[in-house]
Amino acid sequence: MTTDITEHHEKLLVIDFGSQVTQLIARRLRESGIYCEIHPFNKVDDAFLQKFAPKAVILSGGPASVHGEGTPRAPQRVFEMGIPVLGICYGEQTMCAQLGGSVEPAQEREFGRADIEIVAESPLFEGLGGVGHSERVWMSHGDRVNAIPQGFHPIAVTRHAPFAAIADESRRFYGVQFHPEVVNTPRGALILRNFTHRIANMHGDWTMAAFKDEAIAKIREQVGDGKVICGLSGGVDSSVAAVLLHEAIGDRLTCVFVDTGLMRHGEADQVVELFREHYNIPLVAAYEEERFLSALEGVSDPETKRKTIGKLFIDVFEENARMAGGADFLAQGTLYPDVIESVSFAGGPSVTIKSHHNVGGLPERMNMKLVEPLRELFKDEVRELGRELGLPEAFVGRHPFPGPGLAIRIPGAVTKEKADILRHADRIYIEEIRNAGLYDAIWQAFAVLLPVQTVGVMGDARTYDHVLALRAVTSVDGMTADYFPFDHDFLGRVATRIINEVRGVNRVVYDVTSKPPGTIEWE
Repeated sequence: MTTDITEHHEKLLVIDFGSQVTQLIARRLRESGIYCEIHPFNKVDDAFLQKFAPKAVILSGGPASVHGEGTPRAPQRVFEMGIPVLGICYGEQTMCAQLGGSVEPAQEREFGRADIEIVAESPLFEGLGGVGHSERVWMSHGDRVNAIPQGFHPIAVTRHAPFAAIADESRRFYGVQFHPEVVNTPRGALILRNFTHRIANMHGDWTMAAFKDEAIAKIREQVGDGKVICGLSGGVDSSVAAVLLHEAIGDRLTCVFVDTGLMRHGEADQVVELFREHYNIPLVAAYEEERFLSALEGVSDPETKRKTIGKLFIDVFEENARMAGGADFLAQGTLYPDVIESVSFAGGPSVTIKSHHNVGGLPERMNMKLVEPLRELFKDEVRELGRELGLPEAFVGRHPFPGPGLAIRIPGAVTKEKADILRHADRIYIEEIRNAGLYDAIWQAFAVLLPVQTVGVMGDARTYDHVLALRAVTSVDGMTADYFPFDHDFLGRVATRIINEVRGVNRVVYDVTSKPPGTIEWE
């Protein structure tokens, strides 16, 4: 039985009622040094609460209506533990309904920006302003609290919500109708910090330096004298996991890197150089471009592409792991969002995990146990851990890259010619972004080779070549995104370079779609 990596930390429990932004609550808390976990409401019972022993609880938002039949409720035990509780949106509504208040459909619904007026002093709003202060927040609700339980009083109102924020200071119960976790509530992080640090008296002892030391100790305890194989994609997650494992167990780790022929320019060489030469980590490199492209011949459906690549990746990984002598453990770069999705009360993952990186079927086939050293972390925390481990910024700060690689940036059938065209154009695009000093200001940037050809004129001759789309977005976490506002001089410069230097492209366009309604990737 391995040691719980969090047992020496103060812990906060987030009970999830299905909000699309529940993960943001945890991310905001982690940013202020609070270790927290998200668990669905129907997985939290008295035994769980006793074992987890939270120092405070936050009830998330959710899509249900409290007055509907059979809708979610918080475990009643939460309100009997003598610890602070904060209800957010639906969380406030179910708290009121369960403690003797009531909720009704709102005559005037509130979606989007709103201004609350503070009507009573409260430690929850410390640092925002006194009574009468107006604070910008983000609302998203069709119901409203119309009667609060005994012991509560309003601490903020809006024109349509007389109980926009409520408090029972003696029991340290609080509710807010708005969402402090989203960036659209500018000082929401301060409100959450007031709850954790002032009201719950938590110290914020969750640091990446401490996590690194504890994770290394946990790996050593779990692995013992065994050997570990790690599937290395070259992305941030698997790279950080591999370096952490190597620091813990040294040469008893072997990494397997599969070059599918669908990587970015120079990526395979970078991975091999970093892990063989910089870290001297045992690495098996399998160059399988022809095998993957042959399997993809004539395949145009994006989901079929993913499944084809995923199955072949597992086959190649398994072959090379066996040739490397096998192992007792398989390491994966599983992150906390994957863990959350896997225990969703809605019935499993909300989206399909990208199969290229999902080697979760391997342990049963290869009789290995899983090692997942990053499963408590969010993406931004993985980057922070990578810096703590000394990984080069070129790896730690890289933009996300899809598991199936360039295959899903080539809508339609994939060929070597198309992959080479796209790889060359993408390199130019990213090079120009770096030259302009914009790389770190962009969440993700890439090129897409469209299944469209257009007429052009080059050197007084007619051309009939591919159209290339450029995509760049800003985002906090990838859940929502907006296009990056390049100036036209930059776009013109990039388009000119691509058309001049990349044979097979005669037209370049820029994608200005936000997410939603679009997605960041095209497939």
